[in-house]
Amino acid sequence: MTSRIETDSLGNIPVPANAYWGAHTARALENFTISGIPISRHPHLVRSLAMIKNAAAQANCELGVLSPRQAAAIRESCREIQDGHHLEQFCVDVIQGGAGTSTNMNANEVIANLGLEKLGQRLGDYQHLHPIDHVNRCQSTNDAYPTAIKLALIFAIAELNQELGKLAETARNKGAEFADVVKMGRTQLQDAVPMTLGQEFNAFAATLEEDRSRLLESTDLMRECSLGATAIGTGITAEPGYQQLVLRALSEVSGVDVLPANDLVEATSDVGVFMHVSGMLKRTAIKLSKISSDLRLLSSGPQNGFGEITLPPRQAGSSIMPGKVNPVIPETMNQIAFAVAGADTAVTMAADNGQLQLNAFEPVIAHVLLQAVSWLKQGARVLRTHCMEGIEANTDRLARQTAASVGLATALVPAIGYAAAAAVAKEALRDGSAILDVVTGKNLLDRATAQSMLESAALPVRGTRISAV
Repeated sequence: MTSRIETDSLGNIPVPANAYWGAHTARALENFTISGIPISRHPHLVRSLAMIKNAAAQANCELGVLSPRQAAAIRESCREIQDGHHLEQFCVDVIQGGAGTSTNMNANEVIANLGLEKLGQRLGDYQHLHPIDHVNRCQSTNDAYPTAIKLALIFAIAELNQELGKLAETARNKGAEFADVVKMGRTQLQDAVPMTLGQEFNAFAATLEEDRSRLLESTDLMRECSLGATAIGTGITAEPGYQQLVLRALSEVSGVDVLPANDLVEATSDVGVFMHVSGMLKRTAIKLSKISSDLRLLSSGPQNGFGEITLPPRQAGSSIMPGKVNPVIPETMNQIAFAVAGADTAVTMAADNGQLQLNAFEPVIAHVLLQAVSWLKQGARVLRTHCMEGIEANTDRLARQTAASVGLATALVPAIGYAAAAAVAKEALRDGSAILDVVTGKNLLDRATAQSMLESAALPVRGTRISAV
């Protein structure tokens, strides 16, 4: 492979001749052989960096510190990246020292060299268009990089919210499908009182819809950004008027109404918004995990478990037990939730250790949050398409279980009192008798009245009959 020689403050370093990245990226590739995951794995982050450089070029051209020709080359290069091109050139590891400098310089170099091509110059001939002096003008990693993380999370969470909405809709549809299917509810894994399977699935939908609202509230907080703060919030090297111009330009380029931080020094060092978003993602993950665990319990069996519902079979479940089919899709969602909860701990530790005027650990924050959003999005999609949509109710089994459940005794409390109802329940459980037979056998209620009260316990479901099973 042929190479060109580039120079940075540490000296000369070879760079592949046809690479759009340069010396800073080359050193990062040597230094950070950590995860093997390049930043291109997070395309929203790459796109967001390009949007920021695009907006900065527009602002700097208006301020007269970039020529129209230089600004045009930069902005055209950024638009190509925003459209998904050149993603493979963003190759530094997601885990890196330097507070994101390697990621920022990877973007600066790629944009500069793309721009040089458009200007008819050789790659690496930075006297015509420089990664720092031109592409990074009026910026620092310390304001550009966290702003890019925020934009990337806004875009990624919007996609997650779409998938959560589809999953909630599917749960609502199942709620309607199972509206007349009576079953026993459970508290602490013990029989409680009757409900419908439809109500159970409607509750799944409600909890997902609530979390969608909370996630959108958290992304609204990320519209505040520190562009113009440069190194530590003092705005050193930024031109007067730059902040207002670049925020206006970024709002136009990104479609996000970005706002200036109230205190740029505080905004440069604080990562509280990332902790908040991480907490909301963990909350969503745990909700999804709880739903998945419920589905695993409700479908357990098929003969010696709850057996209330049947999940779509997705694959053979055992290399030794013939015919076994496992709830692999809910299990996958559980594992995603475990990882997201772990990511929240990583974000907390990173926030705690960002000393003084800068948090050096934003690269791991960016990676674990964007990975969490991506995994949750894919998990929600798979849970919907490979599981929720195909769930079937085992209606005959549910009818038998409900009719025989001592939990029905709760419905008799208004008429016979708690103590008498408890005695009825204990006798029915001991003898295997039906609640209806026990209560009428004790002459506590006539059969018609008891029948009516027990049927009312099954909620307003037309045609429900509680028989003496």
